[in-house]
Amino acid sequence: MKEPIRIVRVIARLNVGGPAVHTTLLTEQLQSLGYNTFLVTGREGRGEGNYLALHGRSVDNLTVLPSLTPEIRGSQDLVALAQLYRLVRRIRPHIVHTHTAKAGLLGRVAARCAGVPVIVHTFHGHILDGYFSALKTRVILATERVLARFTDRIISVSDAVRRELLAKRIGRPERHTVVPLGLDLEPFLAVSGYRGILRAELGLAPGDLLVGIVARLVPIKRHEVFLQAVKRIAERIPNCHFLVVGDGERRSELEDLVWHLGLGKRVRFLGWRADLPEIYADLDVVVLSSRNEGLPVSLIEAMAAGRPVAATRVGGVADLMEDGMTGLLVPPGESGALAEAIMALLGDPERRRVMGEAGRKRVGAAFGADRLVRDMDQLYASLLEEKLGFSH
Repeated sequence: MKEPIRIVRVIARLNVGGPAVHTTLLTEQLQSLGYNTFLVTGREGRGEGNYLALHGRSVDNLTVLPSLTPEIRGSQDLVALAQLYRLVRRIRPHIVHTHTAKAGLLGRVAARCAGVPVIVHTFHGHILDGYFSALKTRVILATERVLARFTDRIISVSDAVRRELLAKRIGRPERHTVVPLGLDLEPFLAVSGYRGILRAELGLAPGDLLVGIVARLVPIKRHEVFLQAVKRIAERIPNCHFLVVGDGERRSELEDLVWHLGLGKRVRFLGWRADLPEIYADLDVVVLSSRNEGLPVSLIEAMAAGRPVAATRVGGVADLMEDGMTGLLVPPGESGALAEAIMALLGDPERRRVMGEAGRKRVGAAFGADRLVRDMDQLYASLLEEKLGFSH
């Protein structure tokens, strides 16, 4: 009987967001293909929310290392590195696959020191623009260039992310590949059965319009740009209401901004929600206002639900959306342009319907879970054959 391929997957934390969805899906579904998969994670920060807890789920072979954090923590990072090294030595994986920056640093170093045959890292975006000071960004960039030298494959979730990494001289072109996100989209493709639930909860009138943003409340998402756009829209469309779905470190600050802008009860903060199909089902327009993105899960879900999107043209967004066909793209940071795009969609129900249908067709098969698992299985098989001379 052939020995099962062992994979250790490392991520800094399973906070609510795309990387957690991606890593847990791969951990679970690769088991059915004969892999023996292990997931290692740290703990979430305050206000981040745990993806598994939010959805009432669990994952087999899950190890939580409290020492593994997204932030630089000096001696605590050395503890995390030692723990990762010992775990890898005990499991003896054929592949270590890391996700997110901090886990990518410690996980790849631990794998290299432990002599793991295949080392893979996924960039779900990157933190080299818009996150840190110029000095810290240069240090991170230098670190990523070193790590790339002993990473067998660097995965990007979009062509845009791959191009940006190569432009920053991270890794050689032949070691880069693009594997788009894959999600369980069936609940979003079936949202017609959920229509009216959220509007009843909010007490909206039948003719009211509803615009929402679904994202972590962190600086890179630039919610202030969305709220400044909301200010313009609210003055011109009195029956339009706005939702902020998600939570995070900026919640109090953004709630204060809502009142400062005089928006009062026109904007509602819903926090983390597990019933996202019901949320998308009743939104007329879904918005993204980020400064930097890899491939945003919220837009994939929105498009699967048949919702038109108004979004900033950043990172992999333009790879996902076709401007004018599935939604409207605007330059980052320009609240006026974002407001005009949203109002253009709100004023044309037929255009919204056509764009929504185009979005469903765009993402239905291209970003499904089956496609992701198949792509990753093929990638692992090619790397194992290349490095170890055998196929899975």
